[in-house]
Amino acid sequence: MSEAGGGRGCGSPVPQRAPWSLVAATAALCLVSATSVGTAVAAPMSREEKQKLGNQVLEMFDHAYGNYMEHAYPADELMPLTCRGRVRGQEPSRGDVDDALGKFSLTLIDSLDTLVVLNKTKEFEEAVRKVLRDVNLDNDVVVSVFETNIRVLGGLLGGHSLAIMLKEKGEYMQWYNDELLQMAKQLGYKLLPAFNTTSGLPYPRINLKFGIRKPEARTGTETDTCTACAGTLILEFAALSRFTGATIFEEYARKALDFLWEKRQRSSNLVGVTINIHTGDWVRKDSGVGAGIDSYYEYLLKAYVLLGDDSFLERFNTHYDAIMRYISQPPLLLDVHIHKPMLNARTWMDALLAFFPGLQVLKGDIRPAIETHEMLYQVIKKHNFLPEAFTTDFRVHWAQHPLRPEFAESTYFLYKATGDPYYLEVGKTLIENLNKYARVPCGFAAMKDVRTGSHEDRMDSFFLAEMFKYLYLLFADKEDIIFDIEDYIFTTEAHLLPLWLSTTNQSISKKNTTSEYTELDDSNFDWTCPNTQILFPNDPLYAQSIREPLKNVVDKSCPRGISRVREESFRSGAKPPLRARDFMATNPEHLEILKKMGVSLIHLKDGRVQLVQHAIQAASSIDAEDGLRFMQEMIELSSQQQKEQQLPPRAVQIVSHPFFGRVVLTAGPAQFGLDLSKHKETRGFVASSKPYNGCSELTNPEAVMGKIALIQRGQCMFAEKARNIQNAGAIGGIVIDDNEGSSSDTAPLFQMAGDGKDTDDIKIPMLFLFSKEGSIILDAIREYEEVEVLLSDKAKDRDPELENEEQPSSENDSQNQSAEQIISISQAVDLVDQESPEESSLNSHPESLSPADSDDAASISPSEQTSNPTEDHETTSLDGECTDLDNQLQEQSETEEDSSPNVSWGKKVQPIDSILADWNEDIEAFEMMEKDEL
Repeated sequence: MSEAGGGRGCGSPVPQRAPWSLVAATAALCLVSATSVGTAVAAPMSREEKQKLGNQVLEMFDHAYGNYMEHAYPADELMPLTCRGRVRGQEPSRGDVDDALGKFSLTLIDSLDTLVVLNKTKEFEEAVRKVLRDVNLDNDVVVSVFETNIRVLGGLLGGHSLAIMLKEKGEYMQWYNDELLQMAKQLGYKLLPAFNTTSGLPYPRINLKFGIRKPEARTGTETDTCTACAGTLILEFAALSRFTGATIFEEYARKALDFLWEKRQRSSNLVGVTINIHTGDWVRKDSGVGAGIDSYYEYLLKAYVLLGDDSFLERFNTHYDAIMRYISQPPLLLDVHIHKPMLNARTWMDALLAFFPGLQVLKGDIRPAIETHEMLYQVIKKHNFLPEAFTTDFRVHWAQHPLRPEFAESTYFLYKATGDPYYLEVGKTLIENLNKYARVPCGFAAMKDVRTGSHEDRMDSFFLAEMFKYLYLLFADKEDIIFDIEDYIFTTEAHLLPLWLSTTNQSISKKNTTSEYTELDDSNFDWTCPNTQILFPNDPLYAQSIREPLKNVVDKSCPRGISRVREESFRSGAKPPLRARDFMATNPEHLEILKKMGVSLIHLKDGRVQLVQHAIQAASSIDAEDGLRFMQEMIELSSQQQKEQQLPPRAVQIVSHPFFGRVVLTAGPAQFGLDLSKHKETRGFVASSKPYNGCSELTNPEAVMGKIALIQRGQCMFAEKARNIQNAGAIGGIVIDDNEGSSSDTAPLFQMAGDGKDTDDIKIPMLFLFSKEGSIILDAIREYEEVEVLLSDKAKDRDPELENEEQPSSENDSQNQSAEQIISISQAVDLVDQESPEESSLNSHPESLSPADSDDAASISPSEQTSNPTEDHETTSLDGECTDLDNQLQEQSETEEDSSPNVSWGKKVQPIDSILADWNEDIEAFEMMEKDEL
């Protein structure tokens, strides 16, 4: 999500209204010249090794692209575990994720310009012919306007840009006559009805065939959209206008951007995550640089580079100043509230913010780029991949990793700007991890849980569009690429648009509207490309000196959340505030501190202790802030401790030929039998039991003796099945769900309960697989007969040397109604990071809580899943001391809302009246906090 060239003239100022042709001509020079003066500390990587790694990237792309074309095309995406295409409507719905799929061969279109960057010009020519011959854009399907724009429209325009480049070179694409551009124009007109709103912000979804609002369209009733969804259109729409001369596309995209700028929070200059497309009211008032906002900032800066409109740069710089003032807490980037930007909105970060260091390189702010990138790299070294979300003390918050490319993108641009070979080593690590943990026989599979190494049956199109492009460019020299990459700008999907568009069909008014809305500080605006001597001083230890303090930031981190005012106060000798994890209900000193913070204790008849906060009763405004933070930490602590009572997901890893450990299935644990987290993993060949339900003495004990028995869910208790296969000599058991089509992708994991009796007699490990994951093992048996698996708490290193012979397959018996006792546990993404169980107090959103109805209250009850309103105070109930909190909370609800984020207060002390006056806005923002879907 950064771009290849860009910026104003290097070394010498460019007038504020200089002809854009001059700017475009000099744009590509900025980062190149930076490379020449970058000082490297790490040992330089030889050209031979760089070529070897580049060739490895080419082979990896061939593996992914080839399997898509062989097993999935013309479907939108490849399902690499089941080796088939993902077709909308034929697979279980994944919710909003499926809105990217429009039955238009998404992966092929998204990969077009990648083929040219990787010097696969023959394959590119063949792919373009396939798109023109096979792709239909008139399907009756509801798609995301945002995703369709960046992936499909951007893919078609990127393909067109490089097709005309190749045609001009005279060897390839001589037959090409703007066919991709005509398809892009057709798609652009199909997206235009989405802009039919009073604000000019587009609807988030549109029906490709029927548009908006018509009964058959099945869309057009939405009221909200994300800021990035409405603000990430200008590059593709402006390029379409500049290519075709049809100005309507650029006009619509500019109007949307203008509206977002006008609706920013005027005192903080920040924008929220979600906005009402009709009224312009902010629906979610938290602000960051990750999911929901990210590419809005990116496109402001890149629109300046591509279109030459100074107002875009002014807007970006205004926002960037606010980001660095409020959101940036080096090396972290934490969301804040737009109306109270010194208040942190949450205690975790999402993976999409990994693009930001690359954008900072384009901006020329290199130091924070290095810091944030290094922090992210340390998280990756701990978990092999960047979790979809992680806490401020670097524990897993959401455990998935859909092979996102943003970190590779920032790595490429930092290397391009600094020339530091350290970033080549970072790229090498990314390649190794992808091959070791994500590669499967039929492509590359997303990680369902970075802690266990389990896979998800998805390979998103952006993996081919972006990941391989950035990794190849990282190791390629200029002569390795058949065109000058500096002549192009990268879109957020890494599609290439030529910089010469800046001087083509300029019929759009470039009125500077920025000054209508705000007083601008000219000192904030850089009208020249950053001076490379300032960015990279003649100090060989410069970049290393920035990274060095962050080398152990992940392993040595402590939970954050102490207010900035408080940090200053106890640096000067004041005592740090009481933390929830340290609180003892029997400690008189702690009780006195609570009283000072306006928190009182109520002893309930059932022996529990209820905490109630009255902010107005606090000794001072700082104490009131400490009290609010303490109550929020206590709520998080309660949720965290309930999570720790649950068992984490387990892994079933197929280690026999031809899988060799590359396929890892997410499995539910059992409350009985061998605990795989405390004992060595169990490895063995699988065999189906007879009867398949395992509810009576097995009739084929010789088949399961010394093997891992496969049994079907249904007709009896899990413990009874385990005893029957154990008596037959099985060394483990896998229960496969009898609900056909069930999948861990769409359903919460199970942990199998006992039968109410003593289960100490069960000594073998037992795991549960949903139908889809179980079918992968059953299909493998039918094809290869002998299949060996590894049952463990997390995936192990692969055994490529193991080869297997044949084993008889067994038939899948009739499906039965389930009668087991099931305890539903939360998704793997929400489980506590098992690598650091001692860190148990903070940074986990409460799953059993809903925000209070009262403006000034939030509470927890052990007998309710929702909070009870209490006027003018915040309450939480405790079972005795903090080490035994809320053990009686009921089963967690599937809908997760966070009404209690970690609080970091600002540099200025707010009076109590101000705190109470703003409380309503705080609660409203807290309610929306956990509705952030990546």
